[in-house]
Amino acid sequence: MKNSHQPSAISFRQQLAISNQQSAISKRVNLNEGKHPIKNTSLLTAERVSEKPDLIVTQAACGLAGQCYSTDNHSSDSQYHVYAFFVVFAISMLSVSMTLNAATFVDATNEAGLRFQHSSGTRSSLLPEDMGSGAGFADIDNDGDIDLYIVNIPGPFTQDGEGHKGNANALYRNNGDGTFTDITHTAGVGHQGYGMGCVFADYDGDADLDLYLTNYGENVLYRNNGDTTFSDVTEAAGVGCELWSTGAAFADVDGDTDLDLYVCNYVIYDLEQLEQMKEESLQSGKPVPSALNPHVFEPQDNVFYRNNGDGTFTDATDETGIAAGGGRSMQAVFSDFDNDNDLDLYVANDTTTNHIYRNDGGGAFTDVSAESWAADFRGSMGLTAGDYDADGDIDLFMSHWVDEENALYRNLLKEDVGTEQIRFVDESYTSLLAEESIKQIGWGTTLFDYDNDGDLDIFVTNGSTFQELRRPEVLIPQPDMLFRNNGDETFSNVSQEAGIAALPLRVGRGAAFGDYDNDGDVDIFIVNNHAPPTLLRNEGGNRNNWVYVKLVGTGANRDAIGAKIRVKTADQTQIREIYAGESYMSSNSLVAEFGVGNATQIETLQVTWQNGKTQKLHNVPTNQRIHITQE
Repeated sequence: MKNSHQPSAISFRQQLAISNQQSAISKRVNLNEGKHPIKNTSLLTAERVSEKPDLIVTQAACGLAGQCYSTDNHSSDSQYHVYAFFVVFAISMLSVSMTLNAATFVDATNEAGLRFQHSSGTRSSLLPEDMGSGAGFADIDNDGDIDLYIVNIPGPFTQDGEGHKGNANALYRNNGDGTFTDITHTAGVGHQGYGMGCVFADYDGDADLDLYLTNYGENVLYRNNGDTTFSDVTEAAGVGCELWSTGAAFADVDGDTDLDLYVCNYVIYDLEQLEQMKEESLQSGKPVPSALNPHVFEPQDNVFYRNNGDGTFTDATDETGIAAGGGRSMQAVFSDFDNDNDLDLYVANDTTTNHIYRNDGGGAFTDVSAESWAADFRGSMGLTAGDYDADGDIDLFMSHWVDEENALYRNLLKEDVGTEQIRFVDESYTSLLAEESIKQIGWGTTLFDYDNDGDLDIFVTNGSTFQELRRPEVLIPQPDMLFRNNGDETFSNVSQEAGIAALPLRVGRGAAFGDYDNDGDVDIFIVNNHAPPTLLRNEGGNRNNWVYVKLVGTGANRDAIGAKIRVKTADQTQIREIYAGESYMSSNSLVAEFGVGNATQIETLQVTWQNGKTQKLHNVPTNQRIHITQE
């Protein structure tokens, strides 16, 4: 069952959010330092029409006989009566200007040289082939740009558990000029299996990024040899996990500086039962073939591997109590939700209650799911974390199945809730995100600042799990969505103006995020099920200023997974954490990316390492990449 909301409550919350949004916009608008307020209008927004600082046009709904006041710097004491037809003209010009100046995305897949096909052959309507796959951005050769790994499934899933030995996973090295070269064969990472996800992390502390793959079947750990080749060390490391694994995440949960591994597992997909599953079943009240309904199958426990510090791992699931039993897990993320300098764990589950575990220090966890108010019971798919409301604590966003609105959980750590427990509140309706997502099935996602204005926006790639009526071998494609943070704890769907809505409809699954062309804004890579992928190049976020931070940790945690970075400018303070594993079965760039709007200088840049020690930089110029080594 999914969470229910009373219609009256929804209406009230939406009206309240809209009212708050208009109020916040009104407060932000300050024309000529408030000398000429806009009177007798219903204020919508105010924007500059051009790069020239001496012209401001105010968009307002004035009515036929209404009055609007506009100012410019040449005649600051003048007031102008603007009638309706002038307002219409101003609005039209403003719309054109906003379109020209907006951050937009373009499909750069072919231009970048990515020749990849997810799966091949005719879909056989069995669950494993509809689930995948993910991707990862990572700088595997330490040359300063991020390379790309794409997970694949070989072809139709057959009842003996074997697919066509066709398509393999692929590794593309970034050439540094906006293009990629396929080095799968020479790198030795062309795994052919029922691929689900991937995550990059330096598990052995030798200063290069290794690769962990999740599969329907045995998982794979590739050790980076430091020369752009990899070796399969799965058996020696002891992390094969021969279940149906989905998402995975690395983090140092016990403070010993090496990276431990958490593996999400899905269901026991009993192939011997498939012959008896010809009839349809119900999933959230919708008829689906039983072989495609995860609720028909028993869930699998997740697995936690503790890093022994010698290249091997020990299964410590029972010891830590974080199996998320009964979960049908999709993705997990490690984050310091209570700001105590150790990493807690959130697990997103499909058709089951989500779990959140508080790290009590030294890798001992307590299940605080129930009291967290974030034990969501929906079909969770993708998962990401970040401080979307800029209040200094980490919030959560997760994508969901159809008729189940995506969830935005605001962390109440900075609120007076009368307790020191980890607590969240679902703001999906007050943030204006809920209704936008109700018709879609969301997968890969992240909180990121696509337009570099200083707050975290949201991207979700969508794709149905329902078959087309006339072509049951084909899943129904859906549009991807981009939501801009309005800066007042609400979001606006900007898919149209950002170019997302112009993309061909696909069946999206995994998504990875990072600045592949090193131009100062974050790009998006999407894995489309049974189709070529999509590389979205960001073409406008870099018109605002930015700063990127790459951390170098001491000890085995070379990429400082779990560290926290705080950037303070004259107008705002932002935080980022470094994650290895998020989105949907995917892995984002390990560089912390900050947009800072018009700021030209960072007043304070503070790094809080996982051991609690801090380092500070002052008066840092923007529009540069900074490497900070732990002292």
